[in-house]
Amino acid sequence: MNDPLPNEIDEALWDEACRRAEAIRGFLVHRSGKVAVGDMTLLAAELEVSRATAFRLIKLFRNGGTVVSLVERKPGRPDGSRVLDEKREEIIRTTINRYYLNKNRPSISQLVRDVQTTCVSVGLKPPHRRTIETRLEDIDLQKRAKRRGETEVVKRTTAVPGMLTASRPLQIVQVDHTKADIFVVDEETRLPIGRPWLTLAMDVCSRMVTGFYLTMEAPSRLSTSLCLLHSVFDKSSWLREREITEPWPVAGLPETLHVDNGSDFRSRAFKRGCEDAGIAINWRPPGEPRFGGHIERLIGTQLGKLHLLPGTTFSNPQELGEYDSKRHSALTLRELERYIALDIVGTYHQSIHSSLGRPPIAVWREHEGEIPLRLPRDRMRFWLTFLPEQERTLQPAGIHLFGLRYWSAALSADVGSTDRRLLVKYDPRDMSRIFVRRPSGSFVEARYADLTLAAVTLHEALAARRTLLAKGRREVNTRTIVSTAIERRKLVDAAVKATAFARRGRPVSTKTKVDDSRWGSLRGVDSSKPVAFDEDTE
Repeated sequence: MNDPLPNEIDEALWDEACRRAEAIRGFLVHRSGKVAVGDMTLLAAELEVSRATAFRLIKLFRNGGTVVSLVERKPGRPDGSRVLDEKREEIIRTTINRYYLNKNRPSISQLVRDVQTTCVSVGLKPPHRRTIETRLEDIDLQKRAKRRGETEVVKRTTAVPGMLTASRPLQIVQVDHTKADIFVVDEETRLPIGRPWLTLAMDVCSRMVTGFYLTMEAPSRLSTSLCLLHSVFDKSSWLREREITEPWPVAGLPETLHVDNGSDFRSRAFKRGCEDAGIAINWRPPGEPRFGGHIERLIGTQLGKLHLLPGTTFSNPQELGEYDSKRHSALTLRELERYIALDIVGTYHQSIHSSLGRPPIAVWREHEGEIPLRLPRDRMRFWLTFLPEQERTLQPAGIHLFGLRYWSAALSADVGSTDRRLLVKYDPRDMSRIFVRRPSGSFVEARYADLTLAAVTLHEALAARRTLLAKGRREVNTRTIVSTAIERRKLVDAAVKATAFARRGRPVSTKTKVDDSRWGSLRGVDSSKPVAFDEDTE
């Protein structure tokens, strides 16, 4: 687990590794045993390497099974480091957006000259032409063509209407988000906290739901990644935790993810993670909802059932009438998640699908034995690739994250040995443990420092923290704080004035006058000597 994560690898190295992986996958489809010398010569020519290197790459790919295993390890530069500094990267990005992506359609050679000229003018080494071309290749071809007015390219890259079909399980999996038509309540206070977002994944061949993720946060790379993780891995323990006995047999890597053009599906980390595992991503054409019909119908079916629950908002305002959704809301996020899971495995999977004429689970069972399901070669690395991350400093007391403290005996050797911030991966669905990348590059699992704490979600942890802070604020006596602050201010002002008068030799008038007529003048009294009291003189 010392290899860099996909998102940390240089663009050019990653693109070349993807090209190698695609060629080797195709080469190995019909070759499971010894490879003929002639075939290896053809592969070496396609990869543009020697035959010995081709043999080595095949061995690496068979052992690793990921794109990362094929990333070229160049001497003199650590794995995952970027070739260019951020200043030159910014110059390339700005020049492409401002001067290349426009209707004048300047050539790539002109773009290269503009970038190199700008770099030289500010005292930076100009980047190589291939580096600039690689940055252009990262831009979606259709987006680039639209910005430059290249109508033929736009036409060539726009899909025509057609029916999306799949002949085997997990050949195509569709993923989409929607806001649920229901208010949920807080775990502790039972007060409404808002409407959650649902991310669903569905196998096109069998119409089985492969996984889902429910969250209060708006759609993001995180919700997409967690939905994918739920889809890929076995769900037995997940079902047991929710006391669900019905089976959910779906597991395995999809060949292709069919998604819309949302930014969450186009994030670099998500794309790299999919490419590393051999998952192709197919983006639906903008403004073409028919290409997402399967998943959208499923979402409509699932959300329609939520209208039977307390707190529903309905999809049509006229149906809502005088119904107060917030006042009637009753389910927490956890309870709604379990309700949706029960409905999926107990009703949807078991009912006849209108397009199939059969229950989805029956179609899945029929096909699952025909094709071996593909699972991640390194399950932990695949899992960590899609988890969100933070950077934290290792303290003698452990790692602090979102107000929680974590510790692992494996971190003892690193305490005090480094002041660099460490990469921390966490699962928002279960905050009882995190994964910390040590300075050596390996990940270790760290758990709550207080082992008596129960596992909670990130949403629950943050909500509890907000509740605690709110309680503390309610216990504060603001009136007392303000009044004493004003008195302190008056005291300081009076002291400053008194000191100023005294230093100018002027008499200082005090607000408190002492009646010393009985005692006479206090001047000249030696306080070190005893003074006779009345009772002493009787």
